[in-house]
Amino acid sequence: MAARYFALIAGIVYLLVGVMGFIPGLNDMAHPGMATHDLAVDAQYGFLMGLFPVNILHNIVHLAIGLWGVLSYRSFRGARAFALGLGVFYALLAVMGLIPGLNTTFGLIPLFGNDVWLHAVTAAAAFVAYFASRSDETVPEGSRA
Repeated sequence: MAARYFALIAGIVYLLVGVMGFIPGLNDMAHPGMATHDLAVDAQYGFLMGLFPVNILHNIVHLAIGLWGVLSYRSFRGARAFALGLGVFYALLAVMGLIPGLNTTFGLIPLFGNDVWLHAVTAAAAFVAYFASRSDETVPEGSRA
């Protein structure tokens, strides 16, 4: 059950974050650290809540992950696959955020700054949800899962 709840909660959070990235008041497009990174896609480029670098592609990725999470909540196997996939994907993004040249995903999506630790924490939470869930759907009668 941990994977299902994780998928639902993460899905809702990522949908909200994706929408928030399109709201000018929440996406600070005049952040002082913006000029230090070269992005080929600068549409909607700013810092979400003044902390996390985003652009239009980043927002679309958040919406897609949110939709994937909400849809995967419907089945145990889907939720476990979501947790594992998100863990691997976000661990990779955290590492990419530490490497110059890759920390902008080849100029497409900003992955630097506070995004690095947030991606690492998200990956860790996804792995916990994956490994905390049983590998089969059967739950012994009388137990809480």
